Amino acid sequence: MALALIGVLSIVFGREHRDGPAIPIEVAAASVGVVALWWRRAAPIAVTVIGGAVMLLSGVPIALGAGLYTLAVRRRDRTLLIAAAGALAVAMIRSFGDQGLDALWTNSLVDLIGVGFCVAAGAYVGARRDLVASLRDRADRAEREQELRDEQARIGERARIAREMHDVLAHKVSLIALHAGALEVNTDDERVRDSAALIRTTAAQAMTDLREVLGVLRAGGELDEDLRPHDEDVEQVVDASRAAGVRVTLTLDAPPLPDALGRTVHRVVQEALTNVHKHARGAATTVAIAGDATGGITIEVTNQRPVAAGSLLPGAGAGLAGLRERVALVGGTLDAGPTAAGGWRVAAWLPWPVATTAEQPAATGRQR
Repeated sequence: MALALIGVLSIVFGREHRDGPAIPIEVAAASVGVVALWWRRAAPIAVTVIGGAVMLLSGVPIALGAGLYTLAVRRRDRTLLIAAAGALAVAMIRSFGDQGLDALWTNSLVDLIGVGFCVAAGAYVGARRDLVASLRDRADRAEREQELRDEQARIGERARIAREMHDVLAHKVSLIALHAGALEVNTDDERVRDSAALIRTTAAQAMTDLREVLGVLRAGGELDEDLRPHDEDVEQVVDASRAAGVRVTLTLDAPPLPDALGRTVHRVVQEALTNVHKHARGAATTVAIAGDATGGITIEVTNQRPVAAGSLLPGAGAGLAGLRERVALVGGTLDAGPTAAGGWRVAAWLPWPVATTAEQPAATGRQR
């Protein structure tokens, strides 16, 4: 548009002033060409036609060249050929009107070069844009295919891990259940029989849980709702620890929890009590769960100083790290560390899900 405006000024100040209305018509026509360039991207054909009319009336070729260039960028078909032929004809007619037959061949050659340059430049830019778009599409398609291959590789790796876990763990857990069953049948001591029965039922439950988890691992999905732990299962976890000889006191001061929040609470208590089994053996332990929909849920598991030194079971140290990740995923915080009395404390805070804060029942305190 700036170049076209310069063309208008060249008419006003650069051309020889003639009598009659020729100069006002030329200035008006060239000004229309300046304004038309605003829509050259949206309507290149219309701008090219207007540019041809401006070229005939004023002799300024800028609007015609810009429209022809933009049309060549967008289209390279019969429409472009017709527009180029029309632009060449307009340029030759204007040259003939200005200089007659004296320089017809020279002017025709210059007009042909000008029109050819606009068409060639626009076609080159359009072809480059099409090529870049094609390469971008190919890159996006290759990226999607790579993601699909990665997902297939992950599914295969999950299936392989599931097979390995089943081959190793299922055999060992089944042996534990088998020996516990034999001990339960062949002993006359009631305490030993009860302990053996507890070991056998726990091993059987572990086998069931293992099969469920391995099925999910093979499928690459998530646990069904019926298989996911809920907040009422916390009492079962505490009862199992109590049956194993751990003195556990459970305090619940919270309303019924939503499924997602209940699962996280279950996992926090389960992992904390597992650490008690491993490292604190028979130390007295308290489990406190409190909160509501407004302030969130607080879980605190604290055990006293263990009587015996050393760990009953080996640990990889990944339990608390995984628990921190699980808590962080729901927007909570987790703090674990020794107490001043020599025990261990695991404390977590979990936010209440926003979608379930309305019309929650009041918290009821109970201690077991």
